[in-house]
Amino acid sequence: MLKDILIAALWSISPLGEAKVGIPYGLLQGVNIYVVFVVCFLANVMVFPIMMFFLNTVNRYLLRWHFYKRNALFVARRAKSGSGDQIKKYGFFGLIFFVMLPVPGTGVYAGSIASYLFKIERKKAFLANTIGIFLSSLIVWATTLLTMKGMA
Repeated sequence: MLKDILIAALWSISPLGEAKVGIPYGLLQGVNIYVVFVVCFLANVMVFPIMMFFLNTVNRYLLRWHFYKRNALFVARRAKSGSGDQIKKYGFFGLIFFVMLPVPGTGVYAGSIASYLFKIERKKAFLANTIGIFLSSLIVWATTLLTMKGMA
């Protein structure tokens, strides 16, 4: 049981899945439905401060190397093109919506990068990302529960 909670939390921190994978994993392993939601949500929220630290310190150092810089620019362009219109037009609420969408390519990793690129105040960006993560987690949690009960 503890192992399954830990794996669900690790999926929720991972850029390959976030809570979109952690929650279904935990529920399918039989972990308590409320524990799964809280653990995966909080694990996913932890990504924002980690990403901000990376973008503000480590990223600046690594940009000196051509290989890294080329790939970082590719990711930045992709994040801007995927989220740019929403965030420019709707600001705070656009960022919430972008992070909330439970589809690949959105989420707290992309939302953190977009916050950094569009220079959104850190407290507002954290709040928008947290609300978006909560709503996304709620959608995935409810959909998974309904599917497991054969209602969706």
